Amino acid sequence: MNRLLLTVASIGVLAIGLTPAARADQWNKKTTMTVNETIQVPNKVLPPGTYVIKLLDSPSDRHIVQIFNADETELQTTILAIPNYRLRPTGDTVFSFWEMPPGQPRALRAWFYPGDNFGQEFAYPKTKAVAIAEVAHAEVPTTEAVKPAELATAPVAEINEEAKETPVVEAQPPAPVEVAQEITPAPQPELPKTASPYPLVGLAGLLSLAIFAVVRAVRTS
Repeated sequence: MNRLLLTVASIGVLAIGLTPAARADQWNKKTTMTVNETIQVPNKVLPPGTYVIKLLDSPSDRHIVQIFNADETELQTTILAIPNYRLRPTGDTVFSFWEMPPGQPRALRAWFYPGDNFGQEFAYPKTKAVAIAEVAHAEVPTTEAVKPAELATAPVAEINEEAKETPVVEAQPPAPVEVAQEITPAPQPELPKTASPYPLVGLAGLLSLAIFAVVRAVRTS
């Protein structure tokens, strides 16, 4: 199942207080995120404040996300993610959230950098993923990896509200729409040439002579 970002009742979408530094680094997608409420991320609860979110500085592991405090002196958490595809990129950073049961902070679902079709959808521990799925009635990415060293090779599955796991199928862009090609009609075959027109000319001549003879006979009678 391709995972497309949907805005429905169970999913909140928010462009969170971005600073001018939000687009500073295309390589690691470094973004400054300011939240005015407590939120959940995998294995961590973040109180209101300012944070820096970016990709792990690795050419091969492009779906490992790090969250730091505002001045990047303290690593808050490292998160494993899977690709999430959106049809229409925007010029702003977008964060989407899973709705949670009453009394629990919203859980961060996905992060899209400005102008990107592909974003990062976060994988939660199994227990938390099931709790999210029960509210959202949707499949939620899950992994049991906790230590940063495990994330690069950790398997990720999708789990539903019945705790049934299925393998993750990475998001793919929609197949291009085929445009109907204008078909040039095949040239019509040439009709075979008819017989020579000369016999018709001769016949017309004989007919003319016959008419002349009749007219002359009438005049002399």
